[in-house]
Amino acid sequence: MITISQRVEIQDSEIEWQFIRSSGAGGQNVNKVSTAAQLIFDIRASSLPEFYKERLLAKSDHRITASGKVIIKCQETRSQLTNRELALEQFIELVKSVGRVAKKRIATKPTKASKKRRIESKKKRGDIKSLRKKPLD
Repeated sequence: MITISQRVEIQDSEIEWQFIRSSGAGGQNVNKVSTAAQLIFDIRASSLPEFYKERLLAKSDHRITASGKVIIKCQETRSQLTNRELALEQFIELVKSVGRVAKKRIATKPTKASKKRRIESKKKRGDIKSLRKKPLD
């Protein structure tokens, strides 16, 4: 079981793993060993609550495909186990991010004193710039 929050858990069987060869430097190790981990998670077929599903599908993230699958590829280390753990951490963080509801911003007006300070600084700046002009004869 993968714990997302106190109420939300995902079965291990809902996540599909593929291990592929990493790209980049690493010599013969790269050519022989499949160390890169690829996590595949189908949002629509999952046991996530509807709230999480809707928010994940609406999220604009390059790791979420148009067909509703989360694909996370990790090839940071030369260890398959470490790459798998890192991919899982990324996945958990992605799902947690849609669970957080952002506070609604309350529009505020600037105070009278801040308006006055702003106008004063603009006037001061204008005076400085007017002193740069060439004097009229």
